[in-house]
Amino acid sequence: MTGARVGSSLTDEQEAIRDLVREFAAEEVRPGAGEADEAESFPEDAWDGLAELGLTGLTVPEAYGGFEADETTYAVVNEELAYGHLAVATALSVHCLATSCIAEFGSEAQRERWLPEMAAEGRPVGMFCLSEPHAGSNPAEMSTTAEYDPETDEYVLDGEKQWITNGKRGGVAIVFAKAVDPGAEGAETDDGDADRDDTGSITQFLVPADTEGFEVGEKEEKLGLRASDTTGISFDDCRVPAENRLTEEGEGLSAAFRTLTGGRIGIAAQAVGLAQAAFDEAESYAAEREQFGGPIDDIQTIRHTFAEMATDISAARLLVREACRQAEAGEDNRVAASQAKYRASETAMSVTNEAVQIHGGYGYTTEFDVERFYRDAKITEIYEGTTEIQKTIIAQGVLGK
Repeated sequence: MTGARVGSSLTDEQEAIRDLVREFAAEEVRPGAGEADEAESFPEDAWDGLAELGLTGLTVPEAYGGFEADETTYAVVNEELAYGHLAVATALSVHCLATSCIAEFGSEAQRERWLPEMAAEGRPVGMFCLSEPHAGSNPAEMSTTAEYDPETDEYVLDGEKQWITNGKRGGVAIVFAKAVDPGAEGAETDDGDADRDDTGSITQFLVPADTEGFEVGEKEEKLGLRASDTTGISFDDCRVPAENRLTEEGEGLSAAFRTLTGGRIGIAAQAVGLAQAAFDEAESYAAEREQFGGPIDDIQTIRHTFAEMATDISAARLLVREACRQAEAGEDNRVAASQAKYRASETAMSVTNEAVQIHGGYGYTTEFDVERFYRDAKITEIYEGTTEIQKTIIAQGVLGK
């Protein structure tokens, strides 16, 4: 790890956690990343290691055995894990989305039932089911329904979700669906309720993966992030008790957006970690590779490229830290989170591209990690809100409309 890492200052505790995760990523995650990617198999031993360190309870309150990390610590952990292997960082961030939803929206009984085990053992692994085949960037158009059955006091879920991380590994899912009351068809939405989303029906549910009617699809074959377990999930007459509803009917979409704001900071931090890994690999290679009578890092064009890469990485990291600062100060950080996610993902793409270029023909082979970094980087511009969605949020924030 040779490249300088510029960023806002950390507390002694945050530095200790950073160093702990950095060592774990270097010794337990990075060495097996290439093999896991080639086999398209998630490294469960790395997950068990995260649980042993207490990181599977990263966003779980201390009262339930968790770490209860602040936003900056959460970002630092994501950056260091992504430096080791983006697939592992992604799995943890989605698990944290699930535990965060249970912690914030669940009942006391649900918190006691799920959070201690998810924190201490990392299992059941959490899933976050929002996107659908025809409702990706606009989840308000989702078609999955949850029809209430008053005779059994249950909701019956029907529909399909897509791009679900931890799909085959997962044990409990946070599911968003449109609540349907068959006895109130044609009823008008209460426009006076400011807490209800535009559809007036999207609701959040906690659904164990072993529930009858919960079906996991085949793993997706992807450009990058191949070790990550990504599937579709369908619901066919999937009955969940009414007590498994996490939000009031119609408040699910606003809850999802609040959760995703924090999630976007995590993805931005991952993009920074991936970019830093690519930078360090390229720097090491350029110092050893000789052309024209000396190492290629003596060539001015290459040196200027490193200057641009280092500056972009530092700027992205600082944007991540600013989004964290605003969250910890209780400020509205939606624009800052989107700015961090937008800039960091663009940086990951540009830096990994330059890292491949610096390696020349070797960078195009699987012999060097930069090939995998380049493939993995693309997803940071897509998941948890595409670049276009981030620009839309930023524009609304800075223009006020």
